[in-house]
Amino acid sequence: MEIELKLALHPRHTARIRRHPLLRVITPQIRLLLSTYFDTPKFDLMRRGIALRVRRVDDQWIQTLKAEAQSVGALSSRPEWEMAITDGSHPDFSVLPPAAVELLTGIKLKRIAPVFTTEFERTTWQIGNSVAQAEVAFDIGKIYAGEMCRDICEVEIELKSGAPEFLFDSATQLLEQVLLHIEPRSKAERGYILSGAVIPAPLKATHAAIHKHQTAGEAWNATMQAALVQLVGNVPGFLENTHDTEYLHQLRIALRRLRTGMLLAKSLDQKSPDWDQPLRESLHTLNPARDWDVFLQETLSQTLAVLRKSPENAPIHDTTLALMRDVASHARQRAQTLLLKPAFTQLVLDIGRSLLVTPSGLEMQDAKAWAEVILEKRWQKLRKRCHGFATLASSERHLARIAAKKMRYTAEAFVPLYGKRANHFITALAALQDELGRENDMRTGVQLLHTLPKKSVTQSFELGRLSGALELETAQQAHLSNSVWRRLARSKLFWQ
Repeated sequence: MEIELKLALHPRHTARIRRHPLLRVITPQIRLLLSTYFDTPKFDLMRRGIALRVRRVDDQWIQTLKAEAQSVGALSSRPEWEMAITDGSHPDFSVLPPAAVELLTGIKLKRIAPVFTTEFERTTWQIGNSVAQAEVAFDIGKIYAGEMCRDICEVEIELKSGAPEFLFDSATQLLEQVLLHIEPRSKAERGYILSGAVIPAPLKATHAAIHKHQTAGEAWNATMQAALVQLVGNVPGFLENTHDTEYLHQLRIALRRLRTGMLLAKSLDQKSPDWDQPLRESLHTLNPARDWDVFLQETLSQTLAVLRKSPENAPIHDTTLALMRDVASHARQRAQTLLLKPAFTQLVLDIGRSLLVTPSGLEMQDAKAWAEVILEKRWQKLRKRCHGFATLASSERHLARIAAKKMRYTAEAFVPLYGKRANHFITALAALQDELGRENDMRTGVQLLHTLPKKSVTQSFELGRLSGALELETAQQAHLSNSVWRRLARSKLFWQ
C-alpha cells in the first residue's frame, strides 16, 4: 500500500527545496526517469481507476500497477504492485500477483498500448526519526502526449514506516521555506487529461460515507473528509481554467461545508481544532470573484434587458462593460493567488492531519442521535429567522438567507443517515434559498457597481443608470412569496 502526500511548486523555487534545512544535510540520490503509461484505445484501465506504467530506472525496466487512490486532501493511499521486467516496450502481465490480475478481469490485454510518457529528473532524500521513515522525492520534467506536453514540478513525500502524521509534519517543515501549493492529481491523471482521455470538470459535493451504525465522531470525520476532497479537487481547475467559473463556485461550497463541519462539532461543545478563522478568511478572499461571476453572467444580462425595453435608453458602452470585466478578472487573480499561498496550503495540511483521528468528545456518541440534535437546532433557528416571512425587512431577509444556507449544508451532510426521506425537505429548502438568493444577488450587484472607479463623466453616468435600474429591480422583487416558506414549513421533518 502506497501512502503519500504530494504538493506542487513553481520551477523558480526549485533551489529552495535543495537548500532546505530538512534535506541539505542528507546526501540525495538523483535519477532520470522515463516512464510509459499504457491503456486500451477506450481507456479501460483509466475508467477502473488503474494506472499501468513501465519505467526505466538505470538499466532496469520496472513495471508498476496502481489501483484507484483513496484521498483525503493532499494525502493519498492506493494499492500498488511493482516488479522488474525484461522488455520495456510492453507490459508483462505474467508477473502480476493474483490480486492485481483480478483488477484486469474483462479487459482485452492485447489491446493495451502506450498512451503517454513522462520524463523527469527525480531527486530523493531519506528522512526520518526513531518512529517514522519517509522518502522525499522532488520531480522536475515533463509529460508528453502526442504533440502536447505539460510541466512537472512537484514534491512527493512517501511513507516508508510509521504513522501518516509524519508526512504532514514533514510537509509543514518544507512549507516554512518553500512555496508549495495543492496538487492532488497524479502524473497519470494529468497525462490522461493531456491525451484527451479525460475532460476536466469541477468536482461537486458528494454525500459523505456515513451510516447510522457509526459514532458521531466517525460521521463528523467522514463529512469533513468529503468536504476536503471537494476543496482540493477544484484547486487545479480554478488555477488552470479561468474561463470556467464553476470551479470557484465549488471551491466556496467546499469551504462552507468545512465551516459547517466546524460548527457541527462546536454546537455540542465538543473539542476540535479551530479552523473557522482561516476558513472565513479564505472565503472572504474568494467572495468578490464569485460575486462578479454571478453579476456578469446572470444579474447584468437581466438589467441590460430591462434597459433595452425603454427606447430612450442608449446601449451601455463597451468601455463600461470592459471596465467591469477587468475588475472581475483582477478579483479572480486575487482568488487564484490565495490558493498558491503557504497559509492556504498549511490550512489544508492541518485539516488533513487532524482528520487522521476522531475529535475528543465525539468518539462514543451515536451518529443519528447527534444528527437529530444538530438538525433540530438549525431548524428552530431558521423558523425564527423566517417568522413573518412575507414582510421581512432587507436585513432580516439577509439573516434568513444565511440560516437557510446553514440548514441546507447541515441537512445535506446527514442525508446518508436518512436516505430518500430527506429529499422533499431539501428540495423545499433549496427553493427557499433560491428565493432569498435572487434579491441578494441584485443587492450585491448594486454594491459592486458602487465600488467601480468613475473614469469619466460618461462612464459615471452609465454606471449610475445601471445601478438605478438594478435598485428598481431589487425594490420590485422585495415582496417575498410566502408560499415558498409555507411549503417548507409544512414539509415533514425527516429527522423526527
